[in-house]
Amino acid sequence: MTKKQITYKKAGVDIDEGDRFVDLIGPLVKKTFRPGVMTDLGLFGALFRLDIRKYRKPVLVSGTDGVGTKLKVAFMTGIHDTVGIDLVAMCVNDILTSGAEPLFFLDYFATGRLKPEMAAEVIKGIAKGCREARCALVGGETAEMPGFYDKGEYDLSGFAVGVVDKDKIVDGSKIRKGDAIIGLTSSGVHSNGYSLVRKIFFNHKKMRVGKYIPEFGRTLGEELLKPTKIYVNGYYRLMKHIKVKGMAHITGGGISGNLPRVIPKGLGAILEDKAWPVPAVFRVIQQLGNVPEDDMKKTFNMGIGFVMVVSKEESDKTLILLEKTGYKAYRIGSIEKDVEGVKYV
Repeated sequence: MTKKQITYKKAGVDIDEGDRFVDLIGPLVKKTFRPGVMTDLGLFGALFRLDIRKYRKPVLVSGTDGVGTKLKVAFMTGIHDTVGIDLVAMCVNDILTSGAEPLFFLDYFATGRLKPEMAAEVIKGIAKGCREARCALVGGETAEMPGFYDKGEYDLSGFAVGVVDKDKIVDGSKIRKGDAIIGLTSSGVHSNGYSLVRKIFFNHKKMRVGKYIPEFGRTLGEELLKPTKIYVNGYYRLMKHIKVKGMAHITGGGISGNLPRVIPKGLGAILEDKAWPVPAVFRVIQQLGNVPEDDMKKTFNMGIGFVMVVSKEESDKTLILLEKTGYKAYRIGSIEKDVEGVKYV
């Protein structure tokens, strides 16, 4: 009697499909390579050579993040080529707040059963984000974990490493009373608050991702999958002309939860409530869920995805330079004494 053979493939892991996936993403990844990359795909570790002529006192800056439950919207729509941009943005925008130039990026993709074509769409987005952020996608991990994820679902994590000269680190220590707060607009919800978003649209209102929303000018799914903006090019245009004193990436917690992290003790932020247009998606979320205004501001970016603090005298020039680089920005407030955290007026 022949004994039944149980293989790794029968257990749910197909190594051949994994190899095919690597073949699919190879050309996408190589398009992100930049000077400094020393290794090709397939090795156990990626080597990167730091340009010590460009950076005299190099300090490495690292960051890691994910996309969160926004991935659920990707699963619902079958659109997978934008969440990879979110992944890169969440990481590189964080390290940018120190003034760091993103150098390279690694991703972690985990799923129950690998579908190479679908996974390649995700990597396509990651590669696009890396090209925009001017960093190399040097490696990653693809984990096939049967029984761990629901059918057709996956999870993403990202890891970014950048560099900044020690003398050029942006840490907020030079922020002073009267400095201007510049808000760079977001593309929409970005990658935070999706547990509340999903609860309102899909659980409370029973909407479908394909529903056309007049206020958005597109379907619900298309609006919610707008990728997070990458602000790297805006800063690198500015740094040649403007002394940026502090920067904050506006993620979970909103402006009030993120801007105070870079403001010195004894100072706070006064924000003008009507200084920038709030995208329609936030007003629709608030109306449909009857969400209190304070909760909206503590949960979402409300239309401002990144904040820079500059001197009052350089604020107008900052706005002009950002506009020329393709970033819509507004002067949204100022730094003042005797203010705790962020105050809206």
